[in-house]
Amino acid sequence: MISLELVTEIYHRPLLSLIFEAQTIHRQYHQTDAVQMCTLSNIKSGRCPEDCKYCPQSARYPTGVENYPLLPLDEVISQAQEAKQHGATRFCMGAAWRNAPDGEEFERVLQMVEAVAGMGMEACVTMGMLRPDQAQRLAQAGLTAYNHNLDTSESFYPEIITTRTYRERLETIQHVADAGIQVCCGGIVGMGETDCDRIDLLHTLANLNPQPESVPINALSAVEGTPFGDIPEIDPLVLVRMVATARILMPKAVVRLSAGRDRLSVSDQALCFLAGANSIFSSEKLLTTANPDWQDDVAMFEKLGVKPKEFA
Repeated sequence: MISLELVTEIYHRPLLSLIFEAQTIHRQYHQTDAVQMCTLSNIKSGRCPEDCKYCPQSARYPTGVENYPLLPLDEVISQAQEAKQHGATRFCMGAAWRNAPDGEEFERVLQMVEAVAGMGMEACVTMGMLRPDQAQRLAQAGLTAYNHNLDTSESFYPEIITTRTYRERLETIQHVADAGIQVCCGGIVGMGETDCDRIDLLHTLANLNPQPESVPINALSAVEGTPFGDIPEIDPLVLVRMVATARILMPKAVVRLSAGRDRLSVSDQALCFLAGANSIFSSEKLLTTANPDWQDDVAMFEKLGVKPKEFA
């Protein structure tokens, strides 16, 4: 058990010392100067019944987001093939559901997972709450990882979402781990939370058993029409501090620099990589929000001397 006091002490260390320690730990567990490229596909968009205040896919907010049902299998396979050609080794599929569905839609998701895994790519899915039997079936289909973020601290969580509880999120994460699927679980900064909330989130993540293999650190992408549409941008150094603390607490995890990257300079991103981030999402959109495109990331990697991580 990692104590809250220890997490607090690490998070508040002088930034340069914090980054140095994180990089030292990073080099012990991970390939240096290599960053995994992932692609995120929005396989079913909008009309979600949840009320997550940051999310343009909630049916409750007038965001003008495109609504469409679950994509055909061949379209998703085509997207995954294109992502692989661009150097992505992980293909993530996001569907705006409160709960993973049953029936034909779930069967189609299983086919997508089998197809992506069959290409020699890591397959990741995020589609809301899962039952144990659904998690088992996803595992049998070859799913690498299931993403289910905690978003923030347990105490701040009701300020963001009221349509499901923190406990329900933790239950889904447990079902995923019990099925032998890697847990992909992180959070979002810049939603009005305090440093204490960020520390609580990292404390919860570090004490999951097993620890998550994948930890996405997102910065809020404020979308007009959502309740958080006019929140000012977070200081990029908060992201750096989150990444570094996550790296120290969860040394084996892949720390993913995720949403909000379109507003970070190359220098900001370089600091995040130095602090232990070793994965990015490279595609023109992250579900519904802007993201740097392939060419930008290739140019950044060349400038930094970073290479895309090859499939393990």
